[in-house]
Amino acid sequence: ECRELCIPFHITSATSIPDNKLIKTGIKRKLSESINDYYADKVAQSILSVIQSANISCIITDFSPLREPSSWIKGLSEVLPENIPFCQVDAHNIVPVWHASDHLEYAARTIRPSLHQKANTLMTEFPPLIKHPCYHQYDLPPIDWDYWMSEFSGDISVKPVDWIIPGTNSGLTTLHKFIHERLSKYADCRNDPTKNCLSDLSPWFHYGQVAPQRALIEVKLWRHKYKDSVDAFVEEAFIRRELSDNFCYYNPKYDSMEGAWKWAQDTLTQHAHDKRNPSYSEETMVSADTKDDLWNAAQRQLVRTGKLHGFLRMYWAKKILEWHEDGPSAALKLAFYLNDHFALDGSDPNGFVGVMWSICGVHDQGWAERPVFGKIRCMTYKGCLRKFSVPTFVARYPK
Repeated sequence: ECRELCIPFHITSATSIPDNKLIKTGIKRKLSESINDYYADKVAQSILSVIQSANISCIITDFSPLREPSSWIKGLSEVLPENIPFCQVDAHNIVPVWHASDHLEYAARTIRPSLHQKANTLMTEFPPLIKHPCYHQYDLPPIDWDYWMSEFSGDISVKPVDWIIPGTNSGLTTLHKFIHERLSKYADCRNDPTKNCLSDLSPWFHYGQVAPQRALIEVKLWRHKYKDSVDAFVEEAFIRRELSDNFCYYNPKYDSMEGAWKWAQDTLTQHAHDKRNPSYSEETMVSADTKDDLWNAAQRQLVRTGKLHGFLRMYWAKKILEWHEDGPSAALKLAFYLNDHFALDGSDPNGFVGVMWSICGVHDQGWAERPVFGKIRCMTYKGCLRKFSVPTFVARYPK
């Protein structure tokens, strides 16, 4: 499709850059910072080599509020020649995160008015994608996917899933099925893991294959018929999602207890050494071998499908806090690891904030104090029994 539109597509590898190009002296840094900077430098140099060989005269990049992508962009900006413009476009959000707010927001209610007001002029139809009129005759070699797979040095232990097909066409098909088959039930059933009424769009959103703006434009066309469901979808796909970007953009400690509100840090610290009963090892939780059949089923859903129902993700994370004998910081670390390791939409601002909400009370309020949780909102097995058929969900993910 890119070839038909005269849009060259190329892959470059940071591992192809010799280490001797990256030596920086006279700077004291922590080991973790040095490792991150080292890789960011490699990313910058690998992109710069393509810029130079293809005689590229302008760079446009997407936006992510997360630490690693931000460091890659910063690294490239530092080595890019001054005569090459470098533009960043927040296609990740409807309202660019720096335009939505200039500070860290406390909760959805504090950012919601600004997002709705600014979206009035930004939630517009996309211009048509047309054949590029200024095709660059740079001779890009065909992409050798077998080579790139052989060069991949990451973890390949997680098995592929077969319920989802990547790509924009498949994502748009999923969007249209959601609108015509499930949107009518969304407001009433979205918190019931036994009902098939969610959009399932988060993997396509995460990888930029379907724009949230496209989904919102299409879904809002049905507000005259399904007002409550459309409003609920807008709240999740727009307000909550962009609130997550705000949190990660303005809070450099978005993935640690130090990034939580002070009341939450205080209460979690006070109860960090409370006796866990039961307590489980990380190995027991990873293998879904606890005595909580609902939690085990949720963990198996995550591992086997790359997906965890939104309501159960909260229960799942809160139970890790309740059971981890090493306290809230270790619980956070495990929840982040499992979410990023197995979820198709892992390593996303929404995922970080979802875990921080569940374990550290971010964007929430303090509740009645209790052991282990302190003032963090808790969720119980009995509460889930009142909301949906737990046995029905458990039966779908047997051991």
